[in-house]
Amino acid sequence: MHIHILRDEADYQRALADYEAFFDDEPAPGSEAGDRFELLGLVLAKYEEEHFPAFLSDPVEAIRFAMERQGLGQSDLSELLGSRSRASEVLNRRRALSVAQIRKLSRAWRIPVHALLGGAEAA
Repeated sequence: MHIHILRDEADYQRALADYEAFFDDEPAPGSEAGDRFELLGLVLAKYEEEHFPAFLSDPVEAIRFAMERQGLGQSDLSELLGSRSRASEVLNRRRALSVAQIRKLSRAWRIPVHALLGGAEAA
């Protein structure tokens, strides 16, 4: 298990891919895989804190940033979340993201999971 400090975007993307591989079958805490999952989460959070500070407390801002950066619109979010009303509710902060939606957004738009959890952690 080799986990190191993330020094650049390439390191970050590799660690994020490794971390996301655990999403569908989260390992048991305390197992070797569970420790790897937890450590990856910690180094990703540290990198995101340093490079994406505005995202940490506001998932909607993370979504809006990804949309702007990738040339996506609300219709793209609607397609991803399954309905126009759901996308509108999320963007207007009337509905929190579900775990399934966080996973979809993270995978499809490469938004760091921690950025999408920002508001949920404080609740």
